[in-house]
Amino acid sequence: MKSISIKALAPLTACALLLASALSAAASDQSHALYAEVLKAYVHDGRVDYGALSRKPEDLDLYLKTLAAVPRGEFKSWPTSDQLAFLLNLYNAATLRLIVSHYPIKSIKDIGHLWQSPWDLPVVHLFGKTITLNDVEHGIIRKDYAEPRVHMALVCASKGCPPLRDEPYVGARLNAQLDDQARAFLRNPDKFRIDRKAGVVYLSSIFKWYGQDFIPRYLPASGFGLGSAKERASLHFIGDYLSAADRDYLAKGRYRVDYLDYDWSLNERGSR
Repeated sequence: MKSISIKALAPLTACALLLASALSAAASDQSHALYAEVLKAYVHDGRVDYGALSRKPEDLDLYLKTLAAVPRGEFKSWPTSDQLAFLLNLYNAATLRLIVSHYPIKSIKDIGHLWQSPWDLPVVHLFGKTITLNDVEHGIIRKDYAEPRVHMALVCASKGCPPLRDEPYVGARLNAQLDDQARAFLRNPDKFRIDRKAGVVYLSSIFKWYGQDFIPRYLPASGFGLGSAKERASLHFIGDYLSAADRDYLAKGRYRVDYLDYDWSLNERGSR
C-alpha cells in the first residue's frame, strides 16, 4: 500500500479548514441568511413547495449544518432573543427537512410508526448530539424560555399550525415577529372565531394542548370566561390581538368555548 505524503494531504486539510471556517461564520450570522434564501424560494403565504425543495435541498442541508456547528458555549453567550430565534428556526428548518426526506406524503403523521411519532425521531443535530423535535420544543424551548408566543411560531408542517413565515426569526425583531405571527394566526377563522349568535368562541386545539404555558403571563384577575385557568389565560392572550369590540366580548365571558379540530394535512403550496 502506498503511503500518502503530508504534502499530498495539504490541499485536503486546507479545504477542510476553509469549510469549517465558512460553517462557523455562517453559524454566527444572526440574520440566518442561508435559511432566508430557502424560505424566500419555497415558502409562499405560509405554504411550502415541498416538491421543489425535495429536488434541491442542498441549501437547507447547509443551513442545518451551520446550526449544528454552533458550540453550546457560544450559544449561551448570545442574548436570549438570539437564542430563541435560533431554536425556532432550527425546529422549523428541521421539520422541513424531515418532510422532504419522506416526500411525497399527505401528512407529517405518515412519518414514523405506532411506537415512534415523527416528533420522536432523532433528526436534529445540536451541540454535538442528535436529538428529536420534541426535545427541541419541550425539553429546551418551553422549558427554558417561558415565552408562550412560541406556539404561534413553531410549525409542524400542517395546515392546523400557524403559517410558516417567509423569513427567519431574528433576535433583533423577534418580539415584533411573534406578535405578527399571533395576529396572522388569529385572523384565520379555521384557527379562531367568535360566533356571537350561538354564544360560542372557537379556539385552535393548540390552546387546549398548551394553554398552561400562557398562565404565568396572561391569567386575568377576573373575566375571560368561567373555564380553567389555562382557558382564561389563553382567551386573555388572544384578546390582545383583537379589535376592542371583540376583546370586550371575550372579557365579559358570556359564552362557551369549543376547540376546533386540528388539520394535520400537509401545509403544501397548491393544496387547500
